[in-house]
Amino acid sequence: MDSDLTFSSRRSPVVCLHGCVASSQPLASTVGLDVLKRGGNAADAAVAIAAALAVTEPCTTGPGGDAFCLFYNGNTGEIKGINGSGRSPQALTLDLFEGRGFSAGTPPSAFDALNITVPGAPACWCDTVQLFGSKKLSLQEVLSGAVELAEEGFPVSEVAAHYWEKWTTALRSDGKALGEDLLTDSRPPRCGQVFKNPSLAQTIKELGERGKPAFYQGRVARAIVDVILQNGGVMTLEDLSSHDSEGFRLWELPPNSQGLVALFLLNILENFPQLKAGGHNSPDYIHVLVEAVRLAQTDAFHYLGDPAHGAVPLESLLDKSYSRQRAQRVSMNRAMECVRPGLTTGSDTVYFCVIDSQGNACSFVNSTYMGFGTGLVPKDCGFSLQNRGAGFSLCREHINCVAGGKRPYHTLIPALLTDSSTKSQKPQLLAALGVVGAFMQPQGHIQVLLNMVEFGMNPQQALDAPRVFVHYDPKADGWLVKLEEGIDQEVAVELRKRGHMVTWPVTGHGRSEFGRGQIITVGDWWNISVTQDSSPSRVLWAGSDPRADGCAQGY
Repeated sequence: MDSDLTFSSRRSPVVCLHGCVASSQPLASTVGLDVLKRGGNAADAAVAIAAALAVTEPCTTGPGGDAFCLFYNGNTGEIKGINGSGRSPQALTLDLFEGRGFSAGTPPSAFDALNITVPGAPACWCDTVQLFGSKKLSLQEVLSGAVELAEEGFPVSEVAAHYWEKWTTALRSDGKALGEDLLTDSRPPRCGQVFKNPSLAQTIKELGERGKPAFYQGRVARAIVDVILQNGGVMTLEDLSSHDSEGFRLWELPPNSQGLVALFLLNILENFPQLKAGGHNSPDYIHVLVEAVRLAQTDAFHYLGDPAHGAVPLESLLDKSYSRQRAQRVSMNRAMECVRPGLTTGSDTVYFCVIDSQGNACSFVNSTYMGFGTGLVPKDCGFSLQNRGAGFSLCREHINCVAGGKRPYHTLIPALLTDSSTKSQKPQLLAALGVVGAFMQPQGHIQVLLNMVEFGMNPQQALDAPRVFVHYDPKADGWLVKLEEGIDQEVAVELRKRGHMVTWPVTGHGRSEFGRGQIITVGDWWNISVTQDSSPSRVLWAGSDPRADGCAQGY
């Protein structure tokens, strides 16, 4: 039963010197650490983990999904990013949806084949190794750990087994079926049952041998197009072969991802210097956080989309004067009755991070969106196809309106934290961190960051602490505030008095709504009880979220 599953953690943070990995699955963390020990760097290890998680957690991630990567170069301090999200098929237009009877009020099922966008993850894996890798290991060597897991099999872990069952049931309830490659005797595997996926092993093996063409052309590409067309989708071989990742130089990835939301949220919270005074997860603390999230998410839903298909007002949204203006709407005594966009201008996911002995860091997120995505599995390929296109709007004038060759609004946002106040000419890496969970991601980033910066928690404590999730519910026509078990009931009572719609306590597997995070820090800069030395520490501190099966490992 859900109520029997608790996530309170008494784990100590992992501390090490030479390299560290953190992911939501112990076997995947082991694969990544092995790559570091064989001479690979943070980028190599991150891709190894991504592929291993595709094997061990196909209900959250895989080659049929998207990926985003941030890489910190330990020698130069330069930070670069890869947007590994795929575009919609060229034939996917609003007219097509309307011709099939769909509209903003009556969209297709989230699991419909029309919601499949080009999988960007395999290209992102290849590009990450090519652009940022050590060059000491080939792509084939980097992916070998995942191939071995898929060929020889692995025991399914507890949380993964739960979501394997949950999303298989959800697909069946919607009249869909999960491909047999991801089932055992037509059933999801149980916790502790050994699961093999020889089809996925072959797909990953071919990717390692031939690179991107092995996925976007040839056998796999034809299988992808076949299963999509058989189920009413419109993707073509040309849609797949024309895919490419995009590169950026940023700390949070830009639109079409929601990285902007985390930065905007921080800007708003800067206007509340008293935030810490009431204590961690106090009524005042949560009230301000909730109101800031409502403001940031409202603007994001209205203004963010694919910048190649419409103007995104980034500079205006991130302007400090604009965040001050938005912060003035927050009353400490009462929740805002109505939140509208402020400018006058027009999931299921895995996160993992690695820091190596050279000071390089890789922050990486990979997802098939909702569980197995559409649940459609290309013949003999061993992975399911994402449903990221469900993130499009069917409102014709919206910046995120569906169109051919367009990337939808994206929830995936890996993060890096640096200190630019040092005398060094390059930014100093402080942490690689991330919290997955669709629209929980920017909220999770800010909450675990504040746990460390304002309240002196170590990475494991910051992830263990109870969290808050704010989201708009169309059925309730309002913003819901969900409080995780561990937050005092008195806080829930006080928030309701201020006008918030509160759900308390959220327990068991329901706590997945609060995301699953990983953190690795360089040094213990977060330790407010210790006077920091002038020279930065080389010790790596890491934590892994107790809401998942994972762990951090170092050497």
